[in-house]
Amino acid sequence: MEEQIIELLKNSDKALAVDEIIDLLQKDTVEEFKETLKTLNKLEDELKICRTNKNKYMLFENNNLKIGTLIGTKKSYGFVDIEGNEDVFIPPNAMNGAIHNDKVIVEITSKKGIDLEGRIVRIVDRKLNNMVGEVIVKNNQKTVVLDNERVKLNVILDETKDKGAMEGHKVYVKITNKIGDNTYNGEVIKILGHKNDPGVDILSIVYKYDINDTFSDEVMNELDDIPSVVSQDEINKRSNHDLRNMTIFTIDGKDTKDIDDAISIEKLENGHYKLGVHIADVSHYVKEGTALYKEARDRGTSVYLADRVIPMLPHKLSNGICSLNPNVDRLAVTCMMEIDQKGNTVDYDIYESVIKSNIQMTYENVNKILEENIIPEGYEPFVNDLKTMKELADILRQMKTERGYIDFDLDESKIIVNELGEAVDVVLRDRGTGEKLIEDFMIAANETIATHVYNMEFLPFVYRIHGEPSEEKITRFINYVSSCGYTLTGKFDKMYPSSMQKILDQLKEKPEFHIFSSLLLRSMQKAVYDIKNIGHFGLGSKCYTHFTSPIRRFPDTTVHRLLHKYFVDNKMDSDTIDFETQNLLDITEHSSKKERDSVDCERDVDDMKKAEYMQKHIGENFTGMVSSIMSRGMYVELPNLIEGRVSIEDLKDDYYTFDESTISLVGNKNKRGYRLGDIVNVTVKAARKDLGEIDFIITKGQKEEQK
Repeated sequence: MEEQIIELLKNSDKALAVDEIIDLLQKDTVEEFKETLKTLNKLEDELKICRTNKNKYMLFENNNLKIGTLIGTKKSYGFVDIEGNEDVFIPPNAMNGAIHNDKVIVEITSKKGIDLEGRIVRIVDRKLNNMVGEVIVKNNQKTVVLDNERVKLNVILDETKDKGAMEGHKVYVKITNKIGDNTYNGEVIKILGHKNDPGVDILSIVYKYDINDTFSDEVMNELDDIPSVVSQDEINKRSNHDLRNMTIFTIDGKDTKDIDDAISIEKLENGHYKLGVHIADVSHYVKEGTALYKEARDRGTSVYLADRVIPMLPHKLSNGICSLNPNVDRLAVTCMMEIDQKGNTVDYDIYESVIKSNIQMTYENVNKILEENIIPEGYEPFVNDLKTMKELADILRQMKTERGYIDFDLDESKIIVNELGEAVDVVLRDRGTGEKLIEDFMIAANETIATHVYNMEFLPFVYRIHGEPSEEKITRFINYVSSCGYTLTGKFDKMYPSSMQKILDQLKEKPEFHIFSSLLLRSMQKAVYDIKNIGHFGLGSKCYTHFTSPIRRFPDTTVHRLLHKYFVDNKMDSDTIDFETQNLLDITEHSSKKERDSVDCERDVDDMKKAEYMQKHIGENFTGMVSSIMSRGMYVELPNLIEGRVSIEDLKDDYYTFDESTISLVGNKNKRGYRLGDIVNVTVKAARKDLGEIDFIITKGQKEEQK
């Protein structure tokens, strides 16, 4: 009967109700009716067919249906994250009762601007994770108001399992049994503190993403067996690659305490460059089977927030024996590359080494040398090496550009906090020559490591992949640019990295370039970890991995472990390959998820701290750029990247409507209205720290046109 139903729906141009299916199948008896219903339910569970809100059935593959995870928002709309595809916007009236993190079936209903829009057809699976909220007392009963407004649930605390939580406490709560419509019991796992205590605001967001800020006793006890210094025995085992007499140094931010990478340079007689990238040998200390290894695997990544770092590894490792601190012996994995004048790696060697960094340089001081020819005290012996490195970095960057490396050139904001963790300023983050130099060298090492293993063909490995963007999405972006009054020249029917760079180059001098750049980045797929290499589109790289940050990222630690297993222990037997194939599937999937969680957590903290900062500036005037426009209003971005919403109801000088064809708000009298890139003066109307939202109003008569 399954095949009959599938064939029936395949040939139908509309969804069919149960009675229509029964009639067409010519089923007359009660038993046949029951069997048909049972088969329909089975096919629906297997996602071969789908039931609509009107209880009609249609073939899954023949409709605009996709399976994905709902990503809720602070407002009432959401997005469905479809693996390997673009996100689908879900308006409030199309959520169909779905909440954040539900696995759902979404129907694509339209395309708006560069985005797809859809509606939730069905909730396939709901997993209620532990959540964060504030304890309130309602009708003499302790309840938890969830911080995550995307999850519309009522949580009643079990008073025998509330750990003494009082009204005003922020708690990490486990959702237990369902006791009513969207109502559940809750059990307090941890009291985070009172909502007004310093630091609890960020901690609440951290726990919302299930990020643990403490290490278990089991993990901490294992640290007793880890040395604080490199032993002579360990040095002797690497005597063939003892690099402690080589000029090696690190370049990092001035506040960095977990130093993954060090570099060295030599100009060879043939004009080539000998570049050494020396990475902390974390896997030497984080062994498989230990609690430390399991904890690092579970965390997946360190999380960098406005006032703190939540490390993947305890500080004894991340800031101690693993960190490539100056003037101390450290174990490393070295990728030594010979690079010609065109940026090609013509020879390389990969080995476990011992190093001693000569100096911990800062980006600020390196940029003074390379950009201003000012030599800070203590840097004198290293100036020539830095200038040689600059030569090589320029060559590598030119080579990457020629092969299609996409430079989105996006600014980032940095939030300055005081000793209480309160936001006192928001500034643009500097990204100078030193930062780009390190980026170029790390990319070279990552490509070399990935290519080395990939050429072995049969060895399972962790690749960093970035798929091609869909032609449809890029076409919508080009149409969007056109609606803003700009014409792009060239053919973009085939997607190459160089095609993306040509688009950016043509928009480079436009006043709203960084907005276009952000939109184009959104049009592309997300980079993820995988055991199958498909290349990295954004870097224009055929083969790429993450090798250079094992203190901060578990995939990098895994790459180090695999290099040792394959090429030091020479374990390449079928049992090892079978085990690692499945093991790495789990690691890459989990690491990709934890990376997304980390990014989302950092974004939420930034939004909250920006709103906190703007609470002190309510009523003040600023000048910004219209960064996005929709039917409900528009967003204005300030020079320091703080963004606020201007509601269409607050545009009092005219009656405005959204013109989708030009992506603008057009007034009855003011026909031009507001467009992307317009420079406007705004007044801060409101800022809500708890929601991470800022409201602006246009200062009357103060709009400026930049085009």
